[in-house]
Amino acid sequence: MSAVRSRIASFAAASLFALALAACSRITQENFGKIDQGMQERDVLSLLGSPTESSSVDVLGVSGTTSRWVGRDAEITIRFVNGKVATKAFDKPAAAK
Repeated sequence: MSAVRSRIASFAAASLFALALAACSRITQENFGKIDQGMQERDVLSLLGSPTESSSVDVLGVSGTTSRWVGRDAEITIRFVNGKVATKAFDKPAAAK
């Protein structure tokens, strides 16, 4: 029974690694270029996947969300106003020393 659990655990770990690798591959200059001002938030999520981090605020009926996707070699930050892209930024962090 222990061998079966070990195989299941190994499969689960490999699956999570593959999922994480796939998510990182979405954070590219090419995908960033597909994001246009006014694009719906759901369409951005479909393109980039779930953000690495996100924060929202709602003031006087205007909702705002800042989301950031962090990949191995790049970061994409998008600010949404009322569910649509207002601003976007693409950064390639300097290599760690």
